[in-house]
Amino acid sequence: MFLLFHFGAQFIGKSYFDSDGFKGNLERFKEDIGFFVLEPFDAEEAKKQITVSQEEIEFHRNYYGSLTEQVENIKYQYQDRIEQAANDPELQKMLIAERDQKIEDIKKNFSDNEHVAKKVRKQKEELVDKYAASKKEEEKIFFDEFKYFAYELRNVETGEIFRSGDVDAEAVFTENFGSKDGYLVVNSSRTIHLDYYNDTLMSHEIPVTGKLSRFEGKITIPKAMMNKAYFKKDYRAFMLSKISLYSIWATALLAIVALLTFAKPSLNHFLSNSRLKETFLKLPVDVRFAVTLFSALIAYKFILDIGYLIVYNTYYSQNEYWIRYIFDLAYHFAFFFIFASISILGAIWLWELLKHTETLKEEWKNAFLYRLSDGLRDLFLNRSIGFQALFILMVVFCAGFGLAVIFVYPSLAVSVYAPLFIFIALPAIIIFLSNAGYLNRILKQTKEMAEGRLTTEVKVKGKSPLAKHAQNLNELQEGIRKSLTEQAKSERLKTELITNVSHDLRTPLTSIITYTDLLKNPEITEEERKRYIEILENKSQRLKTLIEDLFEVSKMSSGNVELKKERINLTQLLQQAIGEHKEDFEKANLELRVALPNHPIYAYVDGQKWWRVIDNLLINALKYSLSGTRVYVTLKKVGPTAEFSVKNIANYELGDNVEELTERFKRADESRHTEGSGLGLAIAQSIAELHQGKLEVSVDGDLFKVVVTVSAE
Repeated sequence: MFLLFHFGAQFIGKSYFDSDGFKGNLERFKEDIGFFVLEPFDAEEAKKQITVSQEEIEFHRNYYGSLTEQVENIKYQYQDRIEQAANDPELQKMLIAERDQKIEDIKKNFSDNEHVAKKVRKQKEELVDKYAASKKEEEKIFFDEFKYFAYELRNVETGEIFRSGDVDAEAVFTENFGSKDGYLVVNSSRTIHLDYYNDTLMSHEIPVTGKLSRFEGKITIPKAMMNKAYFKKDYRAFMLSKISLYSIWATALLAIVALLTFAKPSLNHFLSNSRLKETFLKLPVDVRFAVTLFSALIAYKFILDIGYLIVYNTYYSQNEYWIRYIFDLAYHFAFFFIFASISILGAIWLWELLKHTETLKEEWKNAFLYRLSDGLRDLFLNRSIGFQALFILMVVFCAGFGLAVIFVYPSLAVSVYAPLFIFIALPAIIIFLSNAGYLNRILKQTKEMAEGRLTTEVKVKGKSPLAKHAQNLNELQEGIRKSLTEQAKSERLKTELITNVSHDLRTPLTSIITYTDLLKNPEITEEERKRYIEILENKSQRLKTLIEDLFEVSKMSSGNVELKKERINLTQLLQQAIGEHKEDFEKANLELRVALPNHPIYAYVDGQKWWRVIDNLLINALKYSLSGTRVYVTLKKVGPTAEFSVKNIANYELGDNVEELTERFKRADESRHTEGSGLGLAIAQSIAELHQGKLEVSVDGDLFKVVVTVSAE
């Protein structure tokens, strides 16, 4: 029945020409004949339809950067070579001319659209030629692979006839096309997907506009061409599979009819006592379940192998190993019958047991796994002692075995047994006794740890499992101490966070409430009203900024932020940020000292988020630097990373604990009256960590320094 359900739809009432394998190749033939014969690809026509958009021109023009960047890059490429050729004026002159020619070409790229369009068009034409050449190779493969097909097709619109082979000869397969059966439709419009990758091309697809052509006629496979058909062996394999499956299904049907009529068995046949059943019931209940399940799986494996052996018999049909084929089938059927019988009988006998719950409970107490787990559970209450016990048992067993051997061979007593006893058995007993005493000491100190006394470390002796356990206890003790310290710090920071958030939110809120009440006074002047409204607007904006920053740093800390990474020039980004704040630094009487590299530093980052990092650090320096001092801003490449740093002299005393400066709402005590939210460094640190970078803060007296690093190209 399994073979019927699994393979019946593929073979019952079907021929080879109804199979999915043949249909797939037929569809491929119809598609390829349209491409290579009926409406072949015209490379020249495709070239005529090539277009170059302004977007493609701009892409090609700016692919290597702006005009100045490309010119600087060319000069940089030739600089060393020209300097090295100083002793060879002729070579130096040639290099200069070559450099100038490339620079002129780049300048023309930026001044003449048609100049760029010609380059793009030429590249596309070259790729079309490569595409056409590859299709010519595919055409040869097509004619060689499908030479057994005959066809006669007429273009309905033009009347042009395409013919190959004798379509009127006796055929094993025929498909007609026309108004009644449906036309063979060929679409000559196609999009050429160029597999030849080119960085300077924006698009790698060239659309070719064509038309829909209809063809009538027929496609056949002449019987005389069957010997040349590639599927001849597949056809023979299909027929062999069909005959084999039909034979199996007929035999199974006869067996079912026999079981339902004259050979009808009863359940008592299976439940009656027999030698096989008695043997089966002697096994532990879990072993019975395992044997039944394992037999069912093996039976399933064999019936599955039988099905695949029949359906995929290409090896036997191609090599005509019929005897081997029959032997393999018989071998699989024999083992399938054995394991299927065991699984069916085992299932019936187990079902009889499952109906008696009390009997099953008694059987389970004698199960193999139950007895094994019950014995091992007590042995490994303490794992190290358990392993030592097993080792001692093994030593005792070997010692007893050796003692028995010396009774048979007394000459081995002194030369073999005595050295083994002295150097193995006796040291093992001594080690066991020593470890037992060490275990007692560990247990005593563990009890002290449990009672809260964490001052005394457990002594670590040697490298035994007990010593490792003692070391783990010491690490646990140290971890508990650190955890208590961190917990105390966390509680303190939590209290400070609540206090600071309450203070920073209450200050503008109190002002809003106060000035709202003042506005209710009808006797105030219009000038006072405008001033109060302006104050309300400032305080509201301040409150909004605090709340937005709080939500943003909370969102970043949870990692619930989507980064849109792209290749960013960090040097250019920092220049823009400094340009925006330069005037503010001058107004604050701060001298800005900037050290940037002469070349761009690229990194894959979220440009908007990384701008926020730079902006926050510059604003932090602007707000908290001592007036009349210098602020140092540096960007440099250090190995595989980009390092951005800001150094300034703090206007307020910072204290020693710099780690807490990146906590939310954490500021130096004397700076709490400033307009900062206390979230600048926390936001910058979160953004850096989201980019797998890091932000480090260091303080040396009043010198405050922040360093941000991120992976760069």
